[in-house]
Amino acid sequence: MDFRQLRYFVAVGEESSFSRAAQRCFISQSAISHQIAKLEHELGTSLFERSTRVVRLTDAGRRLMPIAAEVLALEARALEVGRPPRDRIRISANMSFAAQSLDAISRVREQHPNLDIEFVIRDFTDRVDAVAAGDADLALIRGDIDRPELEAIELGVEDLVIVTSSQHPLSAFSTVDLRDLAHYPLLLPPRHSQILIHRVVENAFLEVGRRVQLGPAIASDHTATLEVLTNPRAWTVLYAGTVDATPRTGLRIMSEARQRLRVPVCAVVRAGATRSREFDHLMQALAGSIVPSD
Repeated sequence: MDFRQLRYFVAVGEESSFSRAAQRCFISQSAISHQIAKLEHELGTSLFERSTRVVRLTDAGRRLMPIAAEVLALEARALEVGRPPRDRIRISANMSFAAQSLDAISRVREQHPNLDIEFVIRDFTDRVDAVAAGDADLALIRGDIDRPELEAIELGVEDLVIVTSSQHPLSAFSTVDLRDLAHYPLLLPPRHSQILIHRVVENAFLEVGRRVQLGPAIASDHTATLEVLTNPRAWTVLYAGTVDATPRTGLRIMSEARQRLRVPVCAVVRAGATRSREFDHLMQALAGSIVPSD
């Protein structure tokens, strides 16, 4: 048993998913599954109940979880003892910001080798609350917020790209006009879970004098890209920054012809907080990593 195995175990337990845990730990799913299997073999018991749809802790896994978390906390404290004091910036974001943020972080670390930059994966509410509570120095979000104790600094804009099946009637084109898409159903998660995307798309259709035709809402355990594969006349949208990590087989990725589907990307910080030179350099690097798909 080693710290790495316990770290992977905690990630799978908290995410209830081997794939999400692998993304969080920046390793392959097969690698994390292999290490969990080795840990289970050493302990002589199963830690997870696995099925095609869900991963749950067994009784043994539930007993191990608080112990593993305590061990990892002790590891972090032990490592801190021998380290000289360092400046630290904590970023809270979701996984879709990871690739572009890590490139920016790497460049800032080259400028400031004594700076520690933490990148913590959290959902929207948790990452904004972390900044308000002082547990994070900035949160990356798409859209805006309205909280007096916080400030949203726009870093740039990100396009939504259009995704269809390769069998869609419009799939032969690299760009498409919203007027043409108005004839086909748009597949999205429910409005309450993706308010920003719904609002951006609806407003863009209003600009061209059309109404978006919404298809059935995508269930939480389904993905938009798979849904358009099984509904070849439908379409969906993705953030441009996530396209490289999206499997392309059977899909067509297109741009909106007039760049009407654009979303602001912001860094949420505490209002009035003092910012260091290193923090400003990080903000500049993050802003430079957000490039619209012109």
